[in-house]
Amino acid sequence: MKGTGIADLPLHDGHAPRWLFDRMVKLSGKISKTVIEEHGTEELLKRLTDPYWFQAFACTIGFDWHSSGTTTTTLGALKIAIDPQEYGIAVLGGKGASSRKTPKEINRLEEVFPIKSSTLNSLVRSSKLAAKVDNACVQDSHQLYHHSFIVTENSDWGVVQQGMKPEEGYARRYHWISDDLADFVEEPHLGICGENIQPEVLDMTSRSSKETRKTSVDLINDGPSRLRRYLSSKGQSSLLDFTDETLKMPERHAVLDVDISKKGWEVLNNAYELQVDDFEELVSIRGMGPKRIRALALVADLIYGSKASWKDPVKYSFAHGGKDGTPFPVNREVYDDTINTLKRDLEAAELDNKDQNRVLRKLNSLLSDSGKLPQRL
Repeated sequence: MKGTGIADLPLHDGHAPRWLFDRMVKLSGKISKTVIEEHGTEELLKRLTDPYWFQAFACTIGFDWHSSGTTTTTLGALKIAIDPQEYGIAVLGGKGASSRKTPKEINRLEEVFPIKSSTLNSLVRSSKLAAKVDNACVQDSHQLYHHSFIVTENSDWGVVQQGMKPEEGYARRYHWISDDLADFVEEPHLGICGENIQPEVLDMTSRSSKETRKTSVDLINDGPSRLRRYLSSKGQSSLLDFTDETLKMPERHAVLDVDISKKGWEVLNNAYELQVDDFEELVSIRGMGPKRIRALALVADLIYGSKASWKDPVKYSFAHGGKDGTPFPVNREVYDDTINTLKRDLEAAELDNKDQNRVLRKLNSLLSDSGKLPQRL
């Protein structure tokens, strides 16, 4: 399994009421403990980093079935519910300011897990790289605001993070897992997701962007001075800016919407002095954000003809189909099997009868008349 996908969710206001959140903490902890007892901590990590299972899990513990808050509230409940010493797995980071505390929280794991300092440093780097890749290398206009880093006592890790695009009313969730992750900067996501396909996305993680990544490293190691010849501080100009009835071309022109500030040029110069070996090392440099990555990609195309991918890596994918037959009719047998699997997990958990009955009633209501769950407990 690789990094495991992307999900689009509508942005909704509001928050979970305390009475619901307290129950979400309790139920999420019990379900997690059951999964660990039955399958181990690595299996819980795999499930949390699977966009489908995560979504089903969030629905099962009672939060809004599709909004952006599904991510932040579910992970907030898990962070409280899961005791690393008892469960052998920790949920770190969170929303806003909490996300920036992730490195410190990772380093504190040495107090509860048998992890070496060198491994902690590697985990911190993985956390930062996953965030940097989704924010700067997949330029889909979604600014990250939530980052949760999930790590087991064996140092296996996963990331569930979310960015928002307020002008379109959507959030996008990104899932990663360390298992067999060979490369942070070449198609680290399995590529799952929804309807909100962006018309133009610079995807430097695409396999078809491989030559552009290599050329970007070469441009930096040759020195950023040549980039100044092609990048204007005034940003993008289109052909229509220079014509009314007569075509008037400027003496110099910009390349798309790149505006490198003085600080940005300092970052590029610092990268040149480091003489990086590959694109992953380049992306890891502090300050190497979307504008610098974009500038390198555009100049690589202009000078060397290295074509980067401009296709949104999100793909259509549905677990059970749709009620209107799009993209395919709902398969009731598969749907019922999914619900029955959740039912068995819940029955195995050590829940109060009141909470268990409430959840089973929710699951029961999803089934068709011909396949209802037995009413008991």
